[in-house]
Amino acid sequence: MKVTLTRLDDAFHFAARGEGGVSMHFDASPDIGGHGLGVRPMQALLMAVGSCSAIDVLLILKKQRQRVTSCQIEIDGARQQGQEPSLWERVHVIFELEGEIAPEKAQRAVQLSMEKYCSVSKTLECAGATITWGVRVNGQPVI
Repeated sequence: MKVTLTRLDDAFHFAARGEGGVSMHFDASPDIGGHGLGVRPMQALLMAVGSCSAIDVLLILKKQRQRVTSCQIEIDGARQQGQEPSLWERVHVIFELEGEIAPEKAQRAVQLSMEKYCSVSKTLECAGATITWGVRVNGQPVI
């Protein structure tokens, strides 16, 4: 796998491009001299956790013939304080699914992703992050 980054200004704004040609922009926050024109790198890690596990969950539910009409993932993270580098310490992921979905199947799909299949969450765990998660189906928490 190969990606390239190209600097777009005299500060920290970059265009990142993957092998397939798809791109996204990265930038630093204005308080350190960036322009806020892209995702910050540590935000991208949280986004990657969500997208990696969403792919897993949707594939699992599709194989189980569950009809997902909406999928939204909210991720809240806390970084280590007073340390450099400041790694992710805690990450909480909430999966909000809608459709004709058996709650127990949604719960199991998320569990499989977060505990077994999601490479990004496992990478963060190896770096010391504690990752927790929850599931809602059609607005109702699944326990």
